[in-house]
Amino acid sequence: MAEIWSLSIGALARGSDTKVPTIRYYEESGLMPAPPRTEGGQRRYTEAHLERLKFIRHARDLGFTIEDILELLRLSAHPNNPCEAVDALTAKHLREVESKIKRLQSLKRELTRMVGACANGALKDCRIIGTLADHARCKADH
Repeated sequence: MAEIWSLSIGALARGSDTKVPTIRYYEESGLMPAPPRTEGGQRRYTEAHLERLKFIRHARDLGFTIEDILELLRLSAHPNNPCEAVDALTAKHLREVESKIKRLQSLKRELTRMVGACANGALKDCRIIGTLADHARCKADH
């Protein structure tokens, strides 16, 4: 029989590069199953907890929402099912990322224009402050 790991929350945090409060949040949100506790009430984690936490962290790094990750975890619990639901969820996320990139590119153009219009004079004549005060002065739709 394989050895069962027994990690403290601190060891789990170090092993996954995750802060302890984040692990607790993941438990509260249902992403991480509640671990068993010792008689003294200390959480004890297994290798399965560590692997799940690494999955969650990677998905978060890729920008998936908590809800999306819950769905991905639910789907991954049935490894013999077709992966079309995972593909659809990921394609939806990709479209959202592409939309954010377009908005960020628009913001960059406007900020670049504002900085370029700066005459380095007195604040009373500052074009950046003026543009921030009057959205109609913006050239880009953001």
